Amino acid sequence: MASDRMASPRSSSRQSSSLCSSPMSTRMQTLQVDSVQRWMEDLRHMTEVECMCVLQAKPIGVEEDAQQGELIVASGVGGGDQVARNNLQTLLRRALVVSTELGKMFQRLEKGRWQRVHSTAVRANCHVRSLVHEYSAARNTPAEMQKYEKSLLDKCMELTNITERCLHTDDEFFLKSMREAIHEILTDVSDSFSNMIDMALANEIRLLIKQIDSSDSVHTIGSAISNLLSLTQDGPQLCSIIAKEGAVVSLFKICRQDRFRDLYAHALRTVASICCVEEGINQLDKVDGILCLADILTEESSVEAARAEAAAVVAQITSPHHTSTQHLASFLESMHDIVTALIKLCDSASCGEVFLLASAALANITFFDSMACEILLQLNAIHILLQACRDRQRVDTPYSKDQVVTILANLSVLEQCAPEVLQDQGIERLLLLLGEKPSSVSPSEGAACERVQQKAAVTLARLSRDPEVSQIAIQLKAVPRLIELCRSPTERNNSDSVLVACLAALRRLAAGCPDSIEAADHQQLIKPRLVDSFLLCSNMEESFV
Repeated sequence: MASDRMASPRSSSRQSSSLCSSPMSTRMQTLQVDSVQRWMEDLRHMTEVECMCVLQAKPIGVEEDAQQGELIVASGVGGGDQVARNNLQTLLRRALVVSTELGKMFQRLEKGRWQRVHSTAVRANCHVRSLVHEYSAARNTPAEMQKYEKSLLDKCMELTNITERCLHTDDEFFLKSMREAIHEILTDVSDSFSNMIDMALANEIRLLIKQIDSSDSVHTIGSAISNLLSLTQDGPQLCSIIAKEGAVVSLFKICRQDRFRDLYAHALRTVASICCVEEGINQLDKVDGILCLADILTEESSVEAARAEAAAVVAQITSPHHTSTQHLASFLESMHDIVTALIKLCDSASCGEVFLLASAALANITFFDSMACEILLQLNAIHILLQACRDRQRVDTPYSKDQVVTILANLSVLEQCAPEVLQDQGIERLLLLLGEKPSSVSPSEGAACERVQQKAAVTLARLSRDPEVSQIAIQLKAVPRLIELCRSPTERNNSDSVLVACLAALRRLAAGCPDSIEAADHQQLIKPRLVDSFLLCSNMEESFV
């Protein structure tokens, strides 16, 4: 499936992850930098409160840029390429520290470790006050955010005071009642902190979007887009905030101006990342983004990088994982042009990444409208895709093969597909795909290989409605390979979906040519109900083979 291309090694950085423990953990991610550098940067924020008291908050070393607080940013719109990015990363890092402390408090509260609960509350209070003070000093914060800041600081102080009371008693009844009260306050603190950080991030994002909207400098706009793209890697929560603040609208404004052609690919990559959430897709639909994508894909003067990233956006918005499909109505109006451009991009792709993005978009499109399959057949898509499979420069990973075999599986529903597959020796290619194995221990690559095997078997089963296909498949020894996949769990990586698909393909071939299957195999794999054969094979030990 096209959305699975996001799991590939090249493009996994476009997706997000989350933390753990507190409510803040669903919205931030550990920044991926050198470990020593990360430790040195975090050291200032994670210093023990007691040590800070002894040092009277005097820094060991003074950095010129840090004299007025780490969250200070330049007041001018173009105040340095790295300033805004550093500001946002610092904000996320400080928020991560607070979130970690709050998570520890929840755990220690459950265990009744009152000394640790109080010391953690003191540390969290210190970190929150430091963050709020530095951010307030850096900006004129909105009134609504100031309200949350005051409420948060009051609750942090209340948390510190109430946990201190628990240190001076052994009364179990009192401690039990305090545990419930502390848990409630801690939840309020966590929620208030979460809201405050969301507002602070939204405030920073608005400044980046203003930078995109108001500047004429390619360098300045590119820097702002880079900062937005970096933020999209920190999880769907941030993508939602970015979308709500109007980033998609601003990015498409860039993509509609010829003078910013060099920024098209960069802007579209950011749009694709934002559109992992429904808010992003809704914004795209409101500004006729699909029409803009179609223009970039079909325009001969568009560079390959821009067309590839436009294909990435198409793949994202047509993903079957999205629950909302309202935007697809406008997509259908441009579908013929988009499908035509995408198959041309598959044919001319200069590298595996470009082919992956274009084929991923096509794979998703074939799921939601049969007209797309008919268009692809008219455009000689089967020949183009099978030729690409023979070109290691274009189809170089299981992820790309997954997209190709997904398209073939969906095309094979149409009767006129079989002759074209035969003409391009497609059955031989399907049998090769049945033997797809991962080249590493990567779980995502293993899952991609399973999908390739499963969809290859599904395609073979569908095509085998044609007697000529059945005969050629049997001559090419498809039956022994399918039996091996059914009987050997390691051959199919213990995948039940591969097993079901192979059983279905075997039964379709056996229906057309019963003599191709030996009596013992027929007795176990063909004659019983499908569910009984499935249970037999899924419980089979490797020594049985």
